[in-house]
Amino acid sequence: MYANFLITSGSLFEEGTTIYENWIQGKQYVIADYNQLDVRGDYDLKLGEKDYKIKIKGKISSPEGELIFSDTAKTKIKVSVMGSVISLSLKEEKSKTAGLIRLSGNIDNGKWKGKGQRADGEWISWSAKKTGEFTPKDKKKEEPLPELGKVYYPNMAYGWEEAPPVENVLFKNATVWTNESDGNLEGTDVVISNGKITAIGNGLKTPEGGRTIDATGMHLTSGIIDEHSHTTISGGGNESGQAISAEVSIGDVINSETINIYRQLAGGVTSAQILHGSANPIGGQSGLIKFRWGLPPDQLKIQGADGFIKFALGENVKQSNWGDRNTVRYPQSRMGVEQIYYDAFIRAKEYDAAWKKYNRLSKKGKASADKPRQDLELDILAEILNKKRFITCHSYEQGEINMLMHVADSMGFRINTFTHILEGYKVADKMKAHGVGASTFSDWWAYKFEVNDAIPYNGAILDEMGVITAYNSDDSEMARRLNQEAAKAVKYGGVSQENAWKFVTLNPAKLLHLDDRVGSIKVGKDADVVLWTDNPLSVYAKVKQTYVDGVCYYDAAVDSMMRKEIRKERARLIQKMIKAKKGGSDTQKPKPNKPEEFKCHEH
Repeated sequence: MYANFLITSGSLFEEGTTIYENWIQGKQYVIADYNQLDVRGDYDLKLGEKDYKIKIKGKISSPEGELIFSDTAKTKIKVSVMGSVISLSLKEEKSKTAGLIRLSGNIDNGKWKGKGQRADGEWISWSAKKTGEFTPKDKKKEEPLPELGKVYYPNMAYGWEEAPPVENVLFKNATVWTNESDGNLEGTDVVISNGKITAIGNGLKTPEGGRTIDATGMHLTSGIIDEHSHTTISGGGNESGQAISAEVSIGDVINSETINIYRQLAGGVTSAQILHGSANPIGGQSGLIKFRWGLPPDQLKIQGADGFIKFALGENVKQSNWGDRNTVRYPQSRMGVEQIYYDAFIRAKEYDAAWKKYNRLSKKGKASADKPRQDLELDILAEILNKKRFITCHSYEQGEINMLMHVADSMGFRINTFTHILEGYKVADKMKAHGVGASTFSDWWAYKFEVNDAIPYNGAILDEMGVITAYNSDDSEMARRLNQEAAKAVKYGGVSQENAWKFVTLNPAKLLHLDDRVGSIKVGKDADVVLWTDNPLSVYAKVKQTYVDGVCYYDAAVDSMMRKEIRKERARLIQKMIKAKKGGSDTQKPKPNKPEEFKCHEH
């Protein structure tokens, strides 16, 4: 390493520390002499025939002096020490017009002796004898450090002091909603270990280093999966400056510190697809996340998940509900929306073909110099054509639903999911033939004109037709009670309880291509499980615990303790503000900081 270092009298961060030398790449730069004599103290000074008292204080490296005439009359002395030679510069009288006397002499065990010259040039002899040691003034009593709150992860209410660990747990004697061919199993044990479901059966043993939870009378399910959410978007849900914005990604703006994550864990939600808004026919790439409360954004993302993208139809994309000042962007009609799709995918086909030709010739060593120019927007559309990215499309009216399926069939791609799809019951047979799934609302209706034909039996009809059907939230508040939304499929359409529960668990997992990892209680799947106090479709059911990858991110008992701590911390902060105000600190009016919540129907 380079020889760059400092020589100091003490810790660099202590008050009064002197820097003696600074060495840069082995070269010495002297700032102060660390062998300098300490001349601080009280002295009797004899100057010619006159006697005075002087006091030397300050730092060893830069002493400061005072010539004392009386208890109230003093004048400063300049002091300089080099080796054993001392120089003083002073005024013999406390007067602005008095001339300086310059003295120089030798130091010998507390005695100084030498010659000096008055302002008029007269030479005089002088000497000084030490009469007292230097005693630094007592430092002012330091103010106590301000009381600081604890650091939490995330650093807000309901954050963790320490990240919760992966747990090995035996759930004993629960009613297990497997979502598999076994159906619901009464009085059954489930073991989770190392982030996975490792055993299902009876008489199972507690895993090594784990704990047992008596789940008698309780229900254990897989975690709820919200196929359509905007709950963690930071800053804005739409890039609405152009009709096609495939190059942008919601995964780049995940806010891992929104309280909605914790609230939804308290409602049994463990995973979600975070979607771009519906301002554009072709919107941005989505982000698939797990609700790992307290971890940074990138660690919320589900690694290895397929890529998805948001498309949209209807009033939002043609700007019919944006106001008169926002009707300038193409398209302005449903016809224009269809043409946007054709134009985009015709360009994407040509772009994809050009790259495939270039890559093919490159492998043979015959590539021309005409390498295609990369286009980030067309890269994503080419992924759709090559079945590497999948479409979730905001939709309402049957005519447009048929239109986009026709565009997809004619251009060689498939729609993965129609979301909202409130007129899906009218075209369920065509959706089944196309192979598209449905992620709908349970009973939303009439919040804008194109929703007027919505019926609460939509989900049941789609499911009966054989379309993979899910219920989604599109709303941070509704996401907290998606279990109750699932129950509406039982009321409206007579869907069985087991099948209705799949509307918010296994079916969205299938739509997101994650059903090999989540969505059911099966050995080998991720330990994303929820323990309920009652049948999860009941309005009386409460979440006891929510696990994601075997980590308990919500526990009702821990939540109760957190609430007490939060009340104490709030009270402490209020008292601190009151004290600061009384102490004269500046005040300001409170400023609201309510986070914006995004929803599709608000474009």
